[in-house]
Amino acid sequence: MLSDRFSASSAPSGDVVVPVSALNRAIASMLERTFPLAWISGEVSNFTRAASGHWYFSIKDAQAQIRCVMFRGRAQYAEFTPREGDRIEVRALVTMYEPRGELQLNVEAVRRTGQGRLYEAFLRLKAQLEAEGLFDAERKRALPSHPRAIGVITSMQAAALRDVLTTLCRRAPHVPVIVYPAPVQGAGSAEKLTAMLETANARNEVDVLVLCRGGGSIEDLWSFNDEALARAIVVSAIPVVSGVGHETDFTIADFAADVRAPTPTGAAELVSPQRTLLLRDLDQRHAALARDFGRLLERRAQQLDWLARRLVSPAQRLAQQRTHLRQLTIRLASAGSRASAEARARLNVMQMRWQRARPDAAAQRAQLESLGRRLDGAFARQREREAARVSELTARLEVLSPQRTFERGYAALLDAQSGAAVRSPATLKPGKRLTVHLAQGSADVALADVQPRLADGF
Repeated sequence: MLSDRFSASSAPSGDVVVPVSALNRAIASMLERTFPLAWISGEVSNFTRAASGHWYFSIKDAQAQIRCVMFRGRAQYAEFTPREGDRIEVRALVTMYEPRGELQLNVEAVRRTGQGRLYEAFLRLKAQLEAEGLFDAERKRALPSHPRAIGVITSMQAAALRDVLTTLCRRAPHVPVIVYPAPVQGAGSAEKLTAMLETANARNEVDVLVLCRGGGSIEDLWSFNDEALARAIVVSAIPVVSGVGHETDFTIADFAADVRAPTPTGAAELVSPQRTLLLRDLDQRHAALARDFGRLLERRAQQLDWLARRLVSPAQRLAQQRTHLRQLTIRLASAGSRASAEARARLNVMQMRWQRARPDAAAQRAQLESLGRRLDGAFARQREREAARVSELTARLEVLSPQRTFERGYAALLDAQSGAAVRSPATLKPGKRLTVHLAQGSADVALADVQPRLADGF
């Protein structure tokens, strides 16, 4: 066999001609026999899932790396899908991809052993900045709907720049684009990206910035995981759109940016208004404006016709005014004479009414004198009646006067202390002092003896 020719015990002779395919096949067979199925650990890099379902990636450590393939029949049973930076262990067979002569591992199983160093650093920085509020949705700004200029921060040699410019030219050829060149990979690239972002803000000549690059491994995208770059994006006065890598790639810049696009092309579509849509909207607005202007012209024409019908020539208007003035003169003359005649007639009527209503002074004076005499007689008779009544009441008062009673021999006894009238003999006691009122005066007396008598014994 050909493989036996390349064994350690026998060397091929110089005249043997070996085809490349046979040589690669022999090497692959030797590798598979020499290195049995084993578990190999490393960090995932350059992971790709093909349309066929096969997985292609590399695993590496600090000193070396090796390519791996895991076919769909094995990959569909894997418990997880490896990501960039994951530290995994693969159960694989060392073999060679014969058509290209590349050494690779044919992976049969995969298991997680922990995340890689770079990915751990990525998670630590992400957690720190998120705790500071740099990724809060309330902080992020809306993109301008119609930017006057668009800025692109990327490498001049990047394929992503061509994709972005092609998309912007297709969608918005009327919008100028300014490129701020900076390396997107390698030593010092993060600092240069940060400097270009600050330069764009200082120049203030664009309305939105696109920070982009194509896909790659976590090492390739590491410049966009820089803390200083993330803070510069946050404090940028110009809205920033991040379009780094593919849809599955995430960087710190994606979280810090105002908008994250899945790809550089997607970022270009987000910042540029589509020219066809703008033209369509402009056509619609133009048509609406034309319709409104047409309706306005029709209304104004109708209003002009109405005003034209009301418009009269100056000569005709003067003739109408002259006729109207003549009519007013006639009406004024007739109104003046009619008012005078009416006033004269009213005066005659008032004179007649005044003559009828004029008072007769002699008759009224005679009536007044008669009423005066009647009033004097009535007053005299009333005085006589009042005088007679007073005399009658005086006589009656004299009859009832206490003085007349005293003159007939009666007396009034009053208690000297209380002044109360004594009405009953029972109140009289020997030694009691009394005041006696008589017809010609009064006297104070003291009772020496009291002999009560019955009332009917008087």
